[in-house]
Amino acid sequence: MALQDSTPSLPADLSRLAGRGVLVAGARVSGLALIAPLRDLGAEVVLVDGDASLLDAAASDHGVEVCTPEQAIADISRFALVVTSPGWRPDAPVLAAAAAATVPVWGDVEFAWRLDRAEVYGPARRWLVVTGTNGKTTTTSMLESIVRAAAIPSVACGNIGLPITDALRAGSGEDESPRNEVLAVELSSFQLHWAPSVHPAAGAVLNIAEDHLDWHGGMQGYIDAKAQALTGDVAVLGLDDPVAASLGDRGGAQRTVGFRLGVPTAGELGVDGDRLVDRAFAADETLARTEEITPPGPAGLMDALAAAALARSIGVSPEAVREGLRCYQVGPHRAALVAEVGGVTYVDDSKATNPHAARVSILAHPRVVWVAGGLLKGASVDELVAEVADRLVGAVLLGRDATQIAAALARHAPQVPVVRVDQGHDDRVTTTDAPDAVMARAVESAAEMARPGDTVLLAPAAASLDMFADYGHRGRSFADAVLRLDGPGPAGAEPAERPESAG
Repeated sequence: MALQDSTPSLPADLSRLAGRGVLVAGARVSGLALIAPLRDLGAEVVLVDGDASLLDAAASDHGVEVCTPEQAIADISRFALVVTSPGWRPDAPVLAAAAAATVPVWGDVEFAWRLDRAEVYGPARRWLVVTGTNGKTTTTSMLESIVRAAAIPSVACGNIGLPITDALRAGSGEDESPRNEVLAVELSSFQLHWAPSVHPAAGAVLNIAEDHLDWHGGMQGYIDAKAQALTGDVAVLGLDDPVAASLGDRGGAQRTVGFRLGVPTAGELGVDGDRLVDRAFAADETLARTEEITPPGPAGLMDALAAAALARSIGVSPEAVREGLRCYQVGPHRAALVAEVGGVTYVDDSKATNPHAARVSILAHPRVVWVAGGLLKGASVDELVAEVADRLVGAVLLGRDATQIAAALARHAPQVPVVRVDQGHDDRVTTTDAPDAVMARAVESAAEMARPGDTVLLAPAAASLDMFADYGHRGRSFADAVLRLDGPGPAGAEPAERPESAG
């Protein structure tokens, strides 16, 4: 797609890319989404990845030049710019080589921001950014629903799935999709690390707990990345989280607004009785009733308040906030009720990919057989296990870091029976078993431990990529295994009829 004739003169950082080589690091969704806009700028795109199968598919499907990391490093001076997918760490050899050769490195979000500010695809959009350890996707989806209820063309994008560059290109040139005026942008700490220029109309930090510490080199690096969301006009902070609440002066926003589960004071949103109340953008405005919020419970209310604060910051009416929240539907794998078998409830919260999220999920149930494990990403589970020990009636562990979770259970909950479903601990599991087969063993083991009234809860406290394609694959694997259980009657497991809810 050629750039529109109405496109203003490009700034030097983009105009210099015409006819020059640009290296895109990463051949998955984020990297592939960069090909078209870079070509729109006239750049010669080269894709690098360590997975040869991904490179072959990209070359075939997109007609793009590809190279291995070794080839990219050897030829790094060829490139005017490197644009990296968010998962690539700063010390990745390709990025380190670029830095040593003084080749600029931008993240995919940084590139999208510069495209938008340069009005490459029409007038710049208003960005409403959501970040935090937990609740990002629910909050971003709620925000999209609210802004659409206000009849403002908008879309949820970023870490939620739709690349921001795709959202920008919608409605431009040959793309007949509606043009988005507001972007509800979910950003991970990785994306924020690589996006120093982003200054949104409003940005929210929901909460901060240990996560991705291996990537950021420790907790401070993780906090610093999250604080990048607060560098715009309005900063929105989760006041019930001490780390998030402490960031009020970090980003230099023109205005700071807080939200809490309790009664809000002036400059805050919160809960007063059965009302979600805005005392930041109004003296005392009712936005919704607590019983209208899905998912129910504290986490859902907090996400709704954050989404409402971001929407109100750009002038969305209370009526649109209420309508958007009423229309919102919870996404899959967020404390979704799968089935009840023999009086035992099975819940899929595969999206609980860190200890903080798992804590919220476990505390929602009085008696839990906990299915956990995967990649802890440097996080500790000791505090989690100590806090939820009295809720656990059993634990089934799988994945690479199962040993760390088992050790924490031994230290803080020695009374809880633990089953390990991995090679060396379960003779039914071999190195050739597919992930779905391992999950089936885990569900069978959990079912054997559970009693009527218990909840078998998949809340892994860890990422999924050691075994599964993503957390969605892990959740589907769990649900499929549950629905294959032999129930007390001839029908076996019955799928749940009530809607999904999230922690």
